[in-house]
Amino acid sequence: MEKKQQPDQFYLYPNKLVEEVFQSTSEGIMITDENMCISLVNSAFETVTGYSLDEVRGKTPRILQSGKQNASFYKKMWDDIESTGIWRGEIWNKRKNGEVYPELLSIASIVNSSGETTNYFGVFSDISSEKVVEKEIEELTNTDYLTNIPNRYSFYDSLNDLINLSKQNHDKHGILFIDLDRFKQINETLGNEVGDSLLIEVANRIQSLVKQKHLFARYGGDEFLLALNNILYQKEAAKLAREITKKLNKPFYIEGNEIYITSSIGISIFPQDGIDAEKLIHKADKAMYFAKQNGRNQYAFYFDELKRDSKRLLLLEAELRKAIQQKEFSIHYQPKISIEKQEIIGVEALVRWTSDKLGTVSPGEFIPYAEETGLIIPLSEVILEKVCMDIIEWRMKGISDIPVSINIAALHFQQDDFIERINTIVMQYNCSPQQLELELTERTVMKDSESIVKKLIKLKHMGFKISIDDFGTGYSSLSYLNRFPLNYLKIDSSFVKQITALKDKQAIVDCIILMAHRLHIKVVAEGVETKDQVKLLKEMDCDIIQGYYFSKPIPSTELLDFVELWEIHKQERNIL
Repeated sequence: MEKKQQPDQFYLYPNKLVEEVFQSTSEGIMITDENMCISLVNSAFETVTGYSLDEVRGKTPRILQSGKQNASFYKKMWDDIESTGIWRGEIWNKRKNGEVYPELLSIASIVNSSGETTNYFGVFSDISSEKVVEKEIEELTNTDYLTNIPNRYSFYDSLNDLINLSKQNHDKHGILFIDLDRFKQINETLGNEVGDSLLIEVANRIQSLVKQKHLFARYGGDEFLLALNNILYQKEAAKLAREITKKLNKPFYIEGNEIYITSSIGISIFPQDGIDAEKLIHKADKAMYFAKQNGRNQYAFYFDELKRDSKRLLLLEAELRKAIQQKEFSIHYQPKISIEKQEIIGVEALVRWTSDKLGTVSPGEFIPYAEETGLIIPLSEVILEKVCMDIIEWRMKGISDIPVSINIAALHFQQDDFIERINTIVMQYNCSPQQLELELTERTVMKDSESIVKKLIKLKHMGFKISIDDFGTGYSSLSYLNRFPLNYLKIDSSFVKQITALKDKQAIVDCIILMAHRLHIKVVAEGVETKDQVKLLKEMDCDIIQGYYFSKPIPSTELLDFVELWEIHKQERNIL
């Protein structure tokens, strides 16, 4: 009897196991020949696209094109495949019913022993739900929950975008920092609900004076930011400041209360007072305090004499330089706790400085100054050395497995020899990169720069863990996160502190955790101070928590005692 010929799939399925894996995987799979004619798809492909194998066999993937990508997009994609053999990214495709949807797609070529391409295969997943999460995070992160106007993070981004355009056009802009006078007294006397209603009315009144092209946002509390675009003269900013002051001087009628309030306004001008959003806002803030100290209910422009006390500034610089040379800093460590295992899974290193002439200097004072002057680079390297020395001491005492996270300043990370310099220090002290985690701020890495991606990948290959600090203070797209070799996302403490009271903060944290877990990234919540916060974070499936609920930052010797006590009471401990 003539043996029955096996179907085509026989050659693609060497055994039943492979066939079952192929058909049961949740990702859609498509295989083509060398001419891009489809020869095989799996069940997930049929479910996502609506097309059966019979309907697409022999056709090209163009049947799925949505029209959202232009020819140059596909040219670059195929250039990458031809040069590297693989392409990965986000793309919009179209289902059989005409619905357009986003997918995360990987395409790879298959070559024979002669180096000839014989097939292509694509693996994709429908990321519609992730895009919905992204949109929710963007809206929640960029909008103030109370007044429904942009918040400080949205303002920062928009102002920096405006500045980048203005550097070429030589435009001038005015930044107004608006603070309500004695708002705290109203809150304490009439209650938070009346105070919140007053803030909404204040925002509405200011909004009525703002042109569409200008930027307006709530900075936080009773403070607002306003940027006047493309002004010709400083007096335009002064005119609007007077109009705002006059508008806010009229009485507010809230819940039967007649309320009077005034405002103090500080003004800085781009580019004469600064060429980045942070510096311009900082100087407008300084000018606002000057207006407040000189009687309130008025405005003031920034001028150089508003800088910090010149004598202290000179002394701070001299002492900081000396402290760096003599390595006078100490390192405190704050434990990070796994919610699931209730174990110490690492610590964050935080620098402390006590000067003979200045006394104890807050990191909030000397670190920004170090960043401003460039001293942050040698300071960061001193911190890394101190951490390595502590790790050696722990090792001598029999503790060799505490991972340490170190904050990396943007200026330090941007140096061309950054990797070589930190690697030299780590090797000098015979420390393992596997024990070190580098924390970079969201704004440092969330730029479409190939050099940043390559630098992070190289650090990851060396053994360093990579973490994004203060996540949520700026908006980052899923496609960006997907490019970075991240181990952790740290949710900014400003969200964590309010998650038990404000629903929008809960929503942001919940969305971030969901998005990170979809990308196989663990989430750290910092600034955790209460049992209710821990409970809610556990319900949200957060991985790691850090904050005063467990421990303030403590010196190395106290940390070892903390670790020992934690292990002793491990069996009886319940963090909830």
